[in-house]
Amino acid sequence: MDSKTVGAHKPHAVCIPFPVQSHIKTMLKFAKLLHLKGFHITFVNTEFNHQRFLQSGGPNSLDGLPDFQFETIPDSLPPSNFNTNQDLISLNDSIMKNFLAPFSDLLMKLNTANTSNNNPPVTCVISNSFMPFTVTAAKELRIPIVIIFALSAYAVMGLMQLPSLRDKGFIPLKDESYLTNGYLDTVIDWIPSMKEIRMRDLPSVVRATDPNDVIFKIAFEAIKRALEASAIVIHTFDALEQEVLDALYPMFPRVYAIGPQQVLLDQSPNDSLKSIGYSLWKEETECLHWLNSKAPNSVVYVNFGSIAFLTPQQMLEFAWGLANSKYLFLWIIRPDLVAGESAILPAEFVVETKERGLIASWCPQEEVLNHPSIGVFLTHCGWNSILESMCAGVPMLCWPISGDHHTNCKYTCNEWGIGMKIDNDVKREGLVENVRELMEGDGGQKMKKKVMEWKRLAKAASEPHGSSSMNLNNLITEVLLHKG
Repeated sequence: MDSKTVGAHKPHAVCIPFPVQSHIKTMLKFAKLLHLKGFHITFVNTEFNHQRFLQSGGPNSLDGLPDFQFETIPDSLPPSNFNTNQDLISLNDSIMKNFLAPFSDLLMKLNTANTSNNNPPVTCVISNSFMPFTVTAAKELRIPIVIIFALSAYAVMGLMQLPSLRDKGFIPLKDESYLTNGYLDTVIDWIPSMKEIRMRDLPSVVRATDPNDVIFKIAFEAIKRALEASAIVIHTFDALEQEVLDALYPMFPRVYAIGPQQVLLDQSPNDSLKSIGYSLWKEETECLHWLNSKAPNSVVYVNFGSIAFLTPQQMLEFAWGLANSKYLFLWIIRPDLVAGESAILPAEFVVETKERGLIASWCPQEEVLNHPSIGVFLTHCGWNSILESMCAGVPMLCWPISGDHHTNCKYTCNEWGIGMKIDNDVKREGLVENVRELMEGDGGQKMKKKVMEWKRLAKAASEPHGSSSMNLNNLITEVLLHKG
């Protein structure tokens, strides 16, 4: 399937991610998949993130190709440091209030520009689920809009329950005491395909105490608008989440499970877009050279993702847990990892671990996970991280923080059998035991076997006649190229 199927003009997809690292990565990979299928792509970043990409990747890193171009819209936030994330509450608030007009203007500009520069007119919008204004913009142009959930299907199902939870009086929580008084252990027993699910296992938006909380409001808006979209795409694969996907199908006009994206991209020999990277931080590739000198399955890889924060005390417990486990470790410590402070480790920790540990500020995670020396991944349970670890055949130590992490953690540990949860109130002694069990215990061996099986199924889904490849083709013919 390529552009020749639609006559003179290529189909033109405008792709817009939620403006944080993990969601940009998911959308950029999806845009590359569509490009390989013959689509002209316009990829929309905020001006702030566009500058961050140029800083991390170099001044020519977003030059793109004639049929894969980058555009920007303002985020209407005050300027901030390029090495740190923007405040999520301000960002969500701005998305709700300020993004529709510049995005609609951009679509108009792309349509009027096509006459002068030969670019095809916009034929569809591909939007992240937390950019709900895009549905309005696409409807104005009467073009299909596809919403991508960069989440597990279980997390999507959890979000879909928010209106019921609110109507039944479960949310928002009455006050902060409900976070600690056992209320989060309440079992919610009506959710299709999510048996024995507790409040604490649902996406963390259920922990809000204020109905006017910005994240609470955008989550409701995201669900409402996703139901109006032409289709939704979930970054997963059928074999992994079949039961919950079956329960989601009747809820939306169309649902397509398309993932894991990198495995799908690996199917194509054409990598003209390989130079277009995904990282808002400069990736330190030296860590790969360090890993080259290490034995297979000997290194613990630690990365808490792009937006999670630790307290100074949590940082210390993780540091000494790693040191006392006596294993080799590679730890990614972002400049803004410790909330409100710089992440400085005690001098005695540095001395104790200098032969065994390497600390970097950011890295090419998929290359690291696929390195034979990596034995275990200590993760915050972001969805990209879980899929990447699964596809690399690496079992996980799970320490969920917020967002969809708790849902992902539950299924990674309890259903798929490829992770072990660390106590929320992390203590160094407990971490030492967890690391040892996963690196050399029976539990670790079982998980390694299980994760290799999921890796095989993910690859099968991505092959030319696999479920994800077929779902991508069906999305294109049934929705993106559908004339009707």
